[in-house]
Amino acid sequence: MTEMFQLATASGGSPRELVTTCLRQLGDVRGKFKLGFIYANDTLSKDLENILGRLKQETGISDWVGTMGMGLCSTGKEYYDETALVVMLADIDTKDYAIIGANDLSEEQLLEQVSSYCKEELPHVGIIHGDPSNPGTPNLIEKISNTVPAAYLVGGLTSSNFENHQVAKELVSGSVSGIFFSPQVNTIVGHTQGCSPLDQQHIITKADRNILIELDHRPALDVFREDIGEVLAKDLYKVANYIYAGIPIEYSDMGDYVVRNIIGFDEEEKIIAVGDYIYEGGKFMFCRRDGNSAREDMLRMLRTMKSRMTTPPRGGVYYTCLGRGRYQFGENSEELKMIEEELGDFPLAGFFANGEIFNNRLYGYTGVLTLFL
Repeated sequence: MTEMFQLATASGGSPRELVTTCLRQLGDVRGKFKLGFIYANDTLSKDLENILGRLKQETGISDWVGTMGMGLCSTGKEYYDETALVVMLADIDTKDYAIIGANDLSEEQLLEQVSSYCKEELPHVGIIHGDPSNPGTPNLIEKISNTVPAAYLVGGLTSSNFENHQVAKELVSGSVSGIFFSPQVNTIVGHTQGCSPLDQQHIITKADRNILIELDHRPALDVFREDIGEVLAKDLYKVANYIYAGIPIEYSDMGDYVVRNIIGFDEEEKIIAVGDYIYEGGKFMFCRRDGNSAREDMLRMLRTMKSRMTTPPRGGVYYTCLGRGRYQFGENSEELKMIEEELGDFPLAGFFANGEIFNNRLYGYTGVLTLFL
């Protein structure tokens, strides 16, 4: 494939000024691009429809996908606490993608949109944006995956203090939306957890919904204290932002796992409350989450992706957790700079998400990078 990608960014101005700056950077693009990605700071929620309308009018591009974020990503740059707009254009043939999602679309209609495009049993990469305020969003992501088993879903949940708008040609809200690419669009996908599992995996021998009662037939809190060590165990309530629950994914050949919060302890009963349902017989581990762990795993992901690249990236999208970025890597866009330093200078767009989608599952505290080659 020989698609071109082009990036434009703007920050700190009024909605009109942001669009004007982006259009100036893009130049004359009429007839050159068919698809646009748009990521806007959440403070622009009331203005997003007008922003999208002007971009369509000035660029001649009718197909747009994207969402809002409390933080945005672009090539080597992170945007927080200010109005910001990230726009990326792609010259991908319209037959090689399909946009899904619309307002007032039933679940059955959405699944039909997906299945009607992904007819062949061939790998289709799908970028999904979801509304975190809808409790059915995780289940719908799973249903999309089951509808097209050969698809590989990536993406993120909108993060916003205001409306949870998404873009799927038009402004949409309340469910999921996104875009599926045909197998003709060459992509590489990577995933970084930002955590380091502690040494030992355990078996859940007693649990009740999200309450961890026993590990390896021993009180869960006793096992936890042993795993984290004597120093941390002296004050359990100081480890809340450092030690997390790790739930290995069954049958994964990559040692993959999802990370969930530890939300409480009962020292008398020696039980632990976890931010997800857990099941007896399943595997379980504790994870350390800090800046060093995040940087090490980020480098691992980037270098693995680099070893798989046959050509330099033409463009990319990156979805990363709100708890990463400045909180784990540093204030000076360090997370996005790592991508640029390892993989080069190429158009990259994305946002800081309220949950990340990788390989058809919903994660937290992770970064998901998709490269177009």
